[in-house]
Amino acid sequence: MAAANALAMSQSAVSASLAELERALNGALFDRVARRLSINEAGRQFFPRALSLLDQAHELERFASASGVQLRIAASNTIGSYILPALLAGFRNAQAGPCTLDLRIGNTQDVLNALMQFDADIGLIEGTSHERDLRSVHWCDDEMVVIVGPGHPLATVAHQTEALHEMLREADWIVREPGSGTREIIEARLVPALGTLRFALELGNAEAIKRAVMSGFGVSCLSLHVVRDEIERGLLVALRQGLPRVIRPLQLVVHQDKFPTQGLLAFTEYLRGAAPTLAP
Repeated sequence: MAAANALAMSQSAVSASLAELERALNGALFDRVARRLSINEAGRQFFPRALSLLDQAHELERFASASGVQLRIAASNTIGSYILPALLAGFRNAQAGPCTLDLRIGNTQDVLNALMQFDADIGLIEGTSHERDLRSVHWCDDEMVVIVGPGHPLATVAHQTEALHEMLREADWIVREPGSGTREIIEARLVPALGTLRFALELGNAEAIKRAVMSGFGVSCLSLHVVRDEIERGLLVALRQGLPRVIRPLQLVVHQDKFPTQGLLAFTEYLRGAAPTLAP
């Protein structure tokens, strides 16, 4: 019924169309269980290829109607909130025709899920993709910095490296949730260098973490894109001496079966051209 409503067709017409498609493919795409449909392995393999064909059909429609660029973009929190907005404005202004951009923001795993489900045309992530059906390429680099509030003991006292590391191990850390690229980099780069850290508070976005650190709750590690203004205004202090410089790659990700529309190709090329301006 939901499919019939979405297609503005009767339920019997949808059933007949599905049966005709399965006859043409010489195999079932769904298992029938108690009058319910459950997609089977053949259906899961067929689904991305069908979407690719639909993308190509929509591309022809847009070419015929001159409807311009239409893109669904998924980005992890730091990229989507602090890096991408200005780039989206620049890309839209560079287009000769209409340009419709739909941006969804979540953690790295949310972005990967959207791409796997074909709910997004392209993803931009701070973490790593382990999905075999997704293809990722390096876009640019991002610098991470350990930060404390100006009133924190670590902000004003000069420490030897060993003492600094001990204080950081004893400090209360404010971190993102599992599945976040920022959390991943702390666990992969700082924990091996400093030892086990005490994760005292998990928050769902960088803005909340930044405010908690400014209030004196504890220590965190965030992208320089997120905290640069507050560091320059003296609201946060970046700890650099005695700590490894943490540079993480930002990635562009697409599904391997995603048809590369002209809009998608143009957007990807624009992002690559903008990468040098984002370097740490």
